[in-house]
Amino acid sequence: MRVFARKGFRAARVGDIAEEAGVAHGLLYHYFRSKDEVLETIFRETWQLLDSECARIEASGVPLREQLRRFARIYLGSWLMTPELIGVLVREVARSPDVGERVDEIRGVFLALERMIEAAKANGDVRADCDVVFAACAVYGALEEILTGWVLGQLPAEEEDVERAVVTVVEVAWAGLAA
Repeated sequence: MRVFARKGFRAARVGDIAEEAGVAHGLLYHYFRSKDEVLETIFRETWQLLDSECARIEASGVPLREQLRRFARIYLGSWLMTPELIGVLVREVARSPDVGERVDEIRGVFLALERMIEAAKANGDVRADCDVVFAACAVYGALEEILTGWVLGQLPAEEEDVERAVVTVVEVAWAGLAA
């Protein structure tokens, strides 16, 4: 991850990754066939964690506004914990020509957001005319755009900025969703 963050995926070599990891070049090939597989593993493991967190949030039973806050806090808070990882995911994975192959994995997070919004709609907490699919896309898209802005250095990204972003996205989303 550090090699991809520092050099970019295209310029990184398997030898650079092995050196950074402190292992022999051949040992890396024992576990991964290529640098593409290393990147794919980073993506898959990270996305599985996010998917697990979504399931936990969804099962929490708290009101939608709080579910959205928890999701936004995890999603945007990842920037503070692992900025190199987020940089790699945004620059190398989300913008890659192979992103279409990852749609099924990514879809789980969208479906969790849709289910959260749909459950709140069924409870009468969300407007009856709300399109759940587009609402989930709007929430996710806002969060993704903020992360991208941080990765590209276009937005301030200190701890207080992360919290302000979480509050802003949730409040804007809730203003549009609330019954």
